Amino acid sequence: MASSSLTKPQMRGLLAKRLRFHIVGAFFVPLGVAAFYKFAMAERRKKAYADFYRTYDSIKDFEEMRKAGIFQSAK
Repeated sequence: MASSSLTKPQMRGLLAKRLRFHIVGAFFVPLGVAAFYKFAMAERRKKAYADFYRTYDSIKDFEEMRKAGIFQSAK
């Protein structure tokens, strides 16, 4: 009597149904993570590098390091 009230589990097509759900998730989750990384991290980093090198003077930096005695071969 108790077994008649239980529903049978779905066995046929279960793998296909689960794969459909997981393939969609496996496509959209990395796509979202990649978009988040690009706009939240990479673009900010590229802007910071561009701002730094816009005003960077390598000759002035070299002269300061030379005066501080960092280089042994350049006096």
